Amino acid sequence: MIRLSLKKTAAAAAVTLAFTAGALLQNDSAFSPVAPAAAQQIQSQLPDFTKLVEENGKTVVSIEVSKKPKSMPSRGGSDRFRGIPKDQLDLLRRFGFPFGPDFDFRGPHDSMPDMPARKGQGSVFIISPDGIILTNHHVIDGADEITVHLTDNREFKGKVLGSDEKTDIAVVKIDAKDLPAAKLGSSEKVKVGEWVAAIGAPFGLENTVTSGIVSAKSRNLPSDQFVPFIQTDAAVNPGNSGGPLFNMKGEVIGINSQIFSTSGGFMGLSFAIPIDLALQIKDDLIKDGKVHRGKLGVVIQTLTPELAKSFGLEKAKGALVAEVTKDSAANKAKIEEGDIILFFDDKEIEKASDLSRSVASAKPSTEHTVKVLRDGKEVTLKVKLDSASDSDVPTEAQQAKSKGRLGVSVRPLSDEEKKKFGDGLFVVSSEGAAAKAGIKEGDVLLSVGGKKIRSFDQFKKAVENAKDTLALQVAREGSRIYVAVKLDDKEKKEEKK
Repeated sequence: MIRLSLKKTAAAAAVTLAFTAGALLQNDSAFSPVAPAAAQQIQSQLPDFTKLVEENGKTVVSIEVSKKPKSMPSRGGSDRFRGIPKDQLDLLRRFGFPFGPDFDFRGPHDSMPDMPARKGQGSVFIISPDGIILTNHHVIDGADEITVHLTDNREFKGKVLGSDEKTDIAVVKIDAKDLPAAKLGSSEKVKVGEWVAAIGAPFGLENTVTSGIVSAKSRNLPSDQFVPFIQTDAAVNPGNSGGPLFNMKGEVIGINSQIFSTSGGFMGLSFAIPIDLALQIKDDLIKDGKVHRGKLGVVIQTLTPELAKSFGLEKAKGALVAEVTKDSAANKAKIEEGDIILFFDDKEIEKASDLSRSVASAKPSTEHTVKVLRDGKEVTLKVKLDSASDSDVPTEAQQAKSKGRLGVSVRPLSDEEKKKFGDGLFVVSSEGAAAKAGIKEGDVLLSVGGKKIRSFDQFKKAVENAKDTLALQVAREGSRIYVAVKLDDKEKKEEKK
């Protein structure tokens, strides 16, 4: 089971070590042999994984999933791939085949009742002697039957105790006792540059051991806002999904999950889910069969250097509040649009994803301290989180022109538009600085420089008094975002004339 190009995958590690075998003689084309002492020294500097494998090899097992074909009507798709099972086509896509986003994988044969069951493979590891094992959600997702293969050739049917798509964690139980269990470590203590080893079943080759180093921590991936990945240079192949990542102490520090690839093959970028997060998710899944996450009730965005400058910040850090949901935890705590969240409890918020993870890892109904920057001053607030399982609440008139520095034509909102957006101005056209920043026709300008727009005169004055960068809050397609516009100094001089 594998997903590529930042899809869910597995990660086994491989490292290539090159060293000089001898010194080139000046008077000869041959190489001299390495002295025994030098060879011994080189060998002593290399990591030795033999003890790690001996102690943990039996804790890593393989999993086979079987999915019965679903009967579904055909909606078209490409004739070239008609009749090929969806799982096979999906694998082709993960290996880089250029299917468009709207490509329909279902063909006329998908609805045939006599199609054979589709099988997939992955890796799992045992965390308790009574048969609790961990793997990836995407490995067991949609499985009708799960078979776990132990290293002593025994097979057990697996039962899913719980699975969480957002973090790609799944907990499986097999009816067995006195099983060897992996020793669990702490991902918090992981250091960039330290050696790691992965054990898995790439291409069904059970107990394959490879190695690498930790390349980075707390890595953000576009499709995973809840996971601060451990990045390694581990070689990843199909079948490694769900396998453990070990430190040199033989402790599990992560679950191999994803790779980045433009070709479908390993490119030196693989990602593991931190074990600390995995165990937190595991506890919720075993206890309740689902994960309990806190919810703040805000739409946030990461500050760009331009936005930071427009808010008077020297460094671009913090989570900018673009929208506050009505009657949400944030609303009750008096968090406002335009606030920049700097701390959640004692954790500094460097970017928006930091806040998302902190809130998601907190339990509903728990109280937390939030420090925000508002109008250049730090404000400390108390917030009691909602539950993320609650339903989410998102996120003809005289035309007035204001070209010049900003380059937009705007009009007041109609009565119907006011009911939807409150105060603001409708963008009729956009050019110049505004267009370069991404402001377009149909946007609704809600605030300028952190101040809500209640009239055209107020808007015009804010633009005229702005320095070189101006932050605009914009409502667009049901969402609210902040856009930093770099103004033209030449146009400012012309306006003053």
